[in-house]
Amino acid sequence: MKEGINRMSMKLQPHLQLNDNFQAKYALLPGDPKRIDRVKQFLTNAREIVYNREFRTVLGYYKNIPILVVSTGIGGPSAGIVIEELANLGVTTLIRIGSSGALQDHIRIGDLIIATGAVRDEGTTKTHIDLGYPAIADYQLVSALTDACTAHDLSYHTGIVRSHDSFYTDREEEIEEYWSRKGILGSDMETSTLFVLGALRNLRTASILNVVVPSKGNLQSGINDLVGGESLPQKGEEHQILVALEGIASFHHS
Repeated sequence: MKEGINRMSMKLQPHLQLNDNFQAKYALLPGDPKRIDRVKQFLTNAREIVYNREFRTVLGYYKNIPILVVSTGIGGPSAGIVIEELANLGVTTLIRIGSSGALQDHIRIGDLIIATGAVRDEGTTKTHIDLGYPAIADYQLVSALTDACTAHDLSYHTGIVRSHDSFYTDREEEIEEYWSRKGILGSDMETSTLFVLGALRNLRTASILNVVVPSKGNLQSGINDLVGGESLPQKGEEHQILVALEGIASFHHS
């Protein structure tokens, strides 16, 4: 982008293929485009705006609040594109609703992890700022989300997660064991990118992760259960969507 161009003056975004002809300030960010169909069940007047590459966008309403739902695809680079382009269009609050593998034995399949911070074990944020910059969630959003969990009597955990770039390194068990010993709750691929870019772009961000793989569990089996609609991962997914929307409603009216 040429120096001097106002980020907020941009119209059609090249990857999302969205312009600023909507009034939504809030966005939910699932990774999988198919997960948007499940989010739509919680919204009124939901309509698909555009579907370009891995980026699918729906606009709907929850308790009369306009909310965008935009799929990010997998990983930090793809999520970073979504965050930047939504910021260009005036969205101010982003909540990731994704899946996670647990790194602690007491965390069960279908539990929710509300990340307060993230280990930046990925490459995307390093291209923006050095590793001394923290990846942390917005405190008020985290508070709204935990209140929603409590109100609906849902099992949840708050703490630090690890974001990474690969499921298939030759040292995966060793890496997971290391971070487990450091008290990290779970792992995903996008949360740290959301937190860092969100802070750099003056956005409010949070991340709710649905646990689909237990500590030392089988990654392939856990993801397949989620895709196939098995009960515990599916229930966790429904719970995280509800919590995200209730959190937005509470935050909006606070």
